[in-house]
Amino acid sequence: MDSELIDRFPLGAAVTVADLEGDPHPHLARLRSREPVSWLPALDGWLVTARRPALAVMRDAAAFTVDDPRFSTARLLGPSMLSLDGRAHARHREPFARPFRPARTRERFTAFVRDEAARLTAALAPAGEAELRGELAGPLAVAVVAEALGLRGADAATVRSWYEAFVEAVSAITTGGEPDGRADEAYGRLRDAVEEAAAAPGSASLLAEAAHQEEGLTGAEVVANAAVLMFGGIDTTEGMIANAVLHLLGHPAELDLVRADRALLPAAIEESLRLEPSASVVDRYATRDVELEGAPIREGDLVRVSLAGANRDPAAFPDPDRYDVRRANAGEHLAFAHGPHFCFGAHLARLETLTVLEELLDRLPGLRLAPGPVPEPRGLVFRKPETLNVRWNVHRGPGPVPPECETIAE
Repeated sequence: MDSELIDRFPLGAAVTVADLEGDPHPHLARLRSREPVSWLPALDGWLVTARRPALAVMRDAAAFTVDDPRFSTARLLGPSMLSLDGRAHARHREPFARPFRPARTRERFTAFVRDEAARLTAALAPAGEAELRGELAGPLAVAVVAEALGLRGADAATVRSWYEAFVEAVSAITTGGEPDGRADEAYGRLRDAVEEAAAAPGSASLLAEAAHQEEGLTGAEVVANAAVLMFGGIDTTEGMIANAVLHLLGHPAELDLVRADRALLPAAIEESLRLEPSASVVDRYATRDVELEGAPIREGDLVRVSLAGANRDPAAFPDPDRYDVRRANAGEHLAFAHGPHFCFGAHLARLETLTVLEELLDRLPGLRLAPGPVPEPRGLVFRKPETLNVRWNVHRGPGPVPPECETIAE
């Protein structure tokens, strides 16, 4: 059967993992135009690159499930909201989703995110240059997750080391490999910290709240879902911030529009999410034989939805490779997935990204990419630039402060 699929889907047969890790967009565009649901031997599964079938897969948990022993996070963490469907999924998800509804997110996190972003940006300001992914986006995302989960006994470097171990393990599983022992060690340390946070007297942490809800999650279930939140709250948010800064600074004309009208900033973030979602794919498994856009999917087949591909579908987004902060429907992207597994942390991730961009534009005059090759997002699953070096204007020496440097001088 595989040889028949290779003959029927020659474009998919030619795509390699390296193609998808580097710049996947030309490959995704070719697939989307001729094989929108294609068989990729490199993935040992199907890749969906067009918006319509992507929505169909993510909406239909009965036909395309995450509840499969091959699912990467299930293999690493055990059952969680990310690897369950139906009532079991709702039981795991709801205690954690409640605190992230829009009004509660604003009430609970706005001041903390603003203070932390301001602190980190102010510490960078005198230098005139920085690597923003490692020195701002990552530390902010870690701090917010630690605050939300109540992990005050673990410093930022420790929390970061845990999630990096998880990300590496998931990436290894996704590409057909096996995780090393770092993930098991990190999970044990996270379990200890989660149990301490959940049991702390008078704790208002998300973990304590989830542990005492009517759904009655066990301690192991709370820990597994806490690890899932670290994925969404740290790695993908760090990538979302880095990609948004890269897109703005890499398109000076669009940056000028945003500087002239800050009301465009939320739209600029949505357009960045559309153009390069920091989590580029989601996996499902077929529960029965089904035909999707003419593709003969068999029960048990891996069906990988390319959010990056669907977000550049010209049927929904004309001139899809262009970064346009005035694109009217940019918010219709699928960067946070869709259906029952839509990311409930989307409001918080948007808050963090908007706050960072406001701080950067307010405090770092003349902010620009550092000289040299333009950084490009990379990664099969989690996509972001490896580094994001930037510069800005700083007034040094005697004499009056130039207007473009007044923010720093203050």
